[in-house]
This record gives sequence, structure tokens and C-alpha cells, in this order.
Amino acid sequence: MHVDDAVRFRHMLEAAERAMGYAQGRFRSDLDGDTMLVDALVRNVTVIGEAARHVSDEGRAACPELPWPKIMGMRHRLVHDYYDINLDVLWQTCSQELPGLASVLQAVLARPD
Repeated sequence: MHVDDAVRFRHMLEAAERAMGYAQGRFRSDLDGDTMLVDALVRNVTVIGEAARHVSDEGRAACPELPWPKIMGMRHRLVHDYYDINLDVLWQTCSQELPGLASVLQAVLARPD
């Protein structure tokens, strides 16, 4: 694996773990009244997408199970359409999608070169 890709995969994993940690023990309804939680989740999902944008084509090909366009598209939406974030989608991403993403990234990072 390319060294830069490994760094980006680690960034993605760390951001996913942070977002999952912030969401742990919380509920979707918490987003309605906790702007700090929303900001924390948005920030970390954005980091995941930004890191994904910098993974090489070779690195993406090594992880075909990840929905690369969706990951990068979500980052684009959070950054450029910040005024219209769908909190249901954000919550589903953090509570249901990130655990699988983290598992894939852990496995990729554990592969011998």
C-alpha cells in the first residue's frame, strides 16, 4: 500500500471512531437540540470524505467494498450545502454506516504490505 494511502486510511478510521464515540449512547433526537453534537459529527464525517478524496486510485481499488463516491459526495454536501444538512442522514451515517467503514479500514490497515 502506498504510504500516503495508509495515512489517509488512518485519518478516515480515526475520524470514524471519534464520530461513533460521540454518537454512542445518544439518540437521533439528540441532534435536534445539541448543536455541539451536530458540529462534532459533521466535522468528522467531513474529515472522512476529505481523506477519501486524497486516496489514490490504487488505494481505492484495494478497498472496492467502500462506497468511495458516496463517501466523497457526503463530504461535498456537508461542506457546500452546510445550510441544508439532513440530520436523519447524518445520524444514519454515524450510527449505521461508520461501524462497517471502520471495520473495513481496520482490516486494510492490518494487511501486510
